[in-house]
Amino acid sequence: MIKAIALDDEILALKIIENYAGKIENLSLEKVFNIQSDAQKYLNKFPVDLIFLDIEMPSKNGLDFYKNISQNTKVIFTTAYSEYAVDAFNINAVDYLLKPFSFERFKSAVEKVKINTENDEVKHLSIRADYKLHKINFNDILLIEGLDDYIQIHLKDNSKITARSSMKNIMEKLSEKDFVRVHRSYIVPVNNIKTIVNRNIHIGDFIIPIGETYKEEVMRIVNK
Repeated sequence: MIKAIALDDEILALKIIENYAGKIENLSLEKVFNIQSDAQKYLNKFPVDLIFLDIEMPSKNGLDFYKNISQNTKVIFTTAYSEYAVDAFNINAVDYLLKPFSFERFKSAVEKVKINTENDEVKHLSIRADYKLHKINFNDILLIEGLDDYIQIHLKDNSKITARSSMKNIMEKLSEKDFVRVHRSYIVPVNNIKTIVNRNIHIGDFIIPIGETYKEEVMRIVNK
């Protein structure tokens, strides 16, 4: 199921999106917003897979709004202006719908999201950091560390990507068979658990404690 929201300053445009979304299987339009601050508050609390987003709005431009979304959310722009198309695709928009758009055109855009989501779930983690969308191969991840409101993804080439996200949200985007949370501050790839000494996992130069809450699940995976 694709969880989505829509943001547009025009109420009629939101009603059209609501109508179209209601006809598509496996698409749940959770909320619609005509005020950017309300949409931002929602996104700060709830993960969504997709946002239908207008570009020219009274306060912040939709392109800038999307660049500042901290969670990994795909976007389909819905606008009456064609001149923003290049900028939209430069920030990895799934599609760009010019108003007025038909149901078939809307449905086609959502199908692209479904295909991309399936592919990402199998092989990649997509996350927004430093105003870019990073697509990270699961095999390149050494471990993921939680730092208050941020997470730090440690890669096998010794580089790091820091993004605003909770550990819960990032765990929802990972494959359960490939990753396990071992501590409130650590998520590790299952294949990287080679050595456990005194309830500590050794991965490269890292010594990661196994939290009491996660001990049973970790041992179940290790003893498979």
